[in-house]
Amino acid sequence: MNKWIKMSMGMLLAASLLSGCGQDKANNGTDANGGNTGTAAKKTLTLGTSADFPPYEFHKVIDGKDTIVGFDIDIAKDIASDMGAELVIKDLPFDSLLNELSSGRVDMVISGLSPTPERAKAVDLSDIYYKAEQAVVVREADKDKFNTMDTLKGAKIGIQTGSIQEDIAKGIEGAKLTSLAKISDIVLQLQSNRVDASIMEGPVAKSFVKNVKGLAITDAKPEVEDDGYVIGVKKGNSELLTQINKTLGDLNSAGKIEEYVTKATELAESK
Repeated sequence: MNKWIKMSMGMLLAASLLSGCGQDKANNGTDANGGNTGTAAKKTLTLGTSADFPPYEFHKVIDGKDTIVGFDIDIAKDIASDMGAELVIKDLPFDSLLNELSSGRVDMVISGLSPTPERAKAVDLSDIYYKAEQAVVVREADKDKFNTMDTLKGAKIGIQTGSIQEDIAKGIEGAKLTSLAKISDIVLQLQSNRVDASIMEGPVAKSFVKNVKGLAITDAKPEVEDDGYVIGVKKGNSELLTQINKTLGDLNSAGKIEEYVTKATELAESK
């Protein structure tokens, strides 16, 4: 073997060794001098939510920065922490959440999600982590006018698209429904007299009534079979579902979820 071939093979071997070391250091989060670069890959957990549902999930300016907060978000952070993962939040229209989940673009959905049979066919659902009553919101002047579910017959009702409240409204005789993606838009419909009433989840209704002048909760009591709220994961993702249920069990045992609800409600009502 002549010397040029020997030199070429030696150079290739050296380059290969250097390349291998660089890859190892990148994986270990170190630079060429052995220092920590802080760039080691960390597992991420992507949450899909519709952040217009206070106190579950909503936008709030904190320290001058728009931030998605709420007790669902606190729960999601605990799940990510238990997994040793970084939480990534995607704010999406409510009616697109399950499609995003099934397609794998998000890992889990937390957004005041009720465990309906139809949803259970599309995605896997966690244990129930919270229960709350439904409420009817109207303009203050109409509080007595719509004080029972019977008085909503034939009324114009604004509801969130794809929600359990939409299913409730569809069962009201003669009701004319306006389905919108955001609850804040439904509130605007109420304020401008385009709809007569809206059906909302109890804590959400209280939050909007507290913060929007001229609204009230009536004595009407919507009933729903699918009681409570759950977290959705892609069909077959049993490992993630097991971890979620474990975290939920730990949080409930420690009374943490009620603490999160109180904190998020106070935050939603603060100016």
